[in-house]
Amino acid sequence: MQADEAPEALLGGGDVRALAAELDIRPTKRLGQNFVTDPNTVRRVVRAARLDADDVVLEVGPGLGSLTLALLPRVAAVVAVEIDPVLATRLPQTVADRLPEHAPRLTVLHADALRVSELPVEPTALVANLPYNVAVPVVLHLLKTFSSIETVLVMVQKEVADRLAATPGGRIYGVPSVKARWFCDVESAGQVGTNVFWPAPHVESGLVRMTRHQPPECAAGREAVFAVVDAAFAQRRKTLRSALARLVGSPAAAEDVLRAASVDPSLRGEQLDVVDFARIADAVAHARASHDESS
Repeated sequence: MQADEAPEALLGGGDVRALAAELDIRPTKRLGQNFVTDPNTVRRVVRAARLDADDVVLEVGPGLGSLTLALLPRVAAVVAVEIDPVLATRLPQTVADRLPEHAPRLTVLHADALRVSELPVEPTALVANLPYNVAVPVVLHLLKTFSSIETVLVMVQKEVADRLAATPGGRIYGVPSVKARWFCDVESAGQVGTNVFWPAPHVESGLVRMTRHQPPECAAGREAVFAVVDAAFAQRRKTLRSALARLVGSPAAAEDVLRAASVDPSLRGEQLDVVDFARIADAVAHARASHDESS
């Protein structure tokens, strides 16, 4: 525990339930609300995020403030995006009550993280306990929208965590694995049991750490790469020659594109890394440009 964090500042199980009762709320499945009740877990999340004192953290779904209270003493600022209006309204008061000296570091936005396009400050890190049903879209949207985000530490359903961290060739490697690696290096940062949440979810959670890197060289651009990725995994059993046929016009055209990209047409999507998909996207763009010129 850091010297500037009083033991009573963080929320325990009784605190979480008392706040929920005060606000007359019950966690909803629709919003994916599972509130963290264990102070040691949020401390662990903050340690795993490897934050610096000058970081500006974007937190999505702060809920009652369990993670927010652990973040504020360690960073320059926290921008918390909360979709629930009742929780968004209550969070500043919770912080003011428990960490008054750090309350000026907090900004709360009542918004849907999937629709956020600007923030009052540039975030350098994303740290969040994400609702399971929107975890991947939220991470990808925020990485795309805010290029200033250099590091990510998210707590998500274990199955989602495993998919994000999966590497080529594995059974669970797929669309989230590839798209996350367009933006970042991705690694697992551990598992979290069900007993630290209220209500307890039916599955365990996992921590995923991401570090921003330069995307692969690709003249066609990110959207073109992602279109190829989506097509390649739409039917996992199909070879790339078959899977990309609709995207480029025919199996024969797909084979020509794949060979131009130095990719074996008999492979499947799960055998390729993001650099391979970038080469394919460039080959698709080149083939379309050639077709247009000859038409």
